[in-house]
Amino acid sequence: MSNEYKITATERKKLEDELTHLRSVEMPALAERIREARDLGDLSENFDYQDSKRQQGFIGGRMKDIEAMLDRATIVEEAVAGSGIVGIGSEVLVRDDFGDEDTFVLMGSSGNEVSSGKISATSPVGVALMGKIVGDKVSVSTPGGKTTFEILAVK
Repeated sequence: MSNEYKITATERKKLEDELTHLRSVEMPALAERIREARDLGDLSENFDYQDSKRQQGFIGGRMKDIEAMLDRATIVEEAVAGSGIVGIGSEVLVRDDFGDEDTFVLMGSSGNEVSSGKISATSPVGVALMGKIVGDKVSVSTPGGKTTFEILAVK
């Protein structure tokens, strides 16, 4: 897997904003909750203390993930609206081998919310679609086998 992390300037800004929020709001609030819970005495059965420590670990991990993403980030251009060429930010309507239609929105490396149709440009489907136009067919290896998609529309 490549160490390069492709994101748009918009995605980078979102990550930077999230990191700033975690550092300046969430972590200080948790530190205060932990201090207050410690002041209550016995920590072994103190739910607020244990919960705050778990959240602190989770948020600390998320901060490290964001920092690593930003360190490896390469800014890529978003798709030009109306160009008809699939790029990051494009909404792509496809039809698979079974005649089922699906819509994907190509995101930078940070985008993989398959349930909402957002896929990373570095995912197998994203890589296959990048740079293609309406009418092109692409084949993708998936866990269920090889699937062919025909591109019906690019927005």
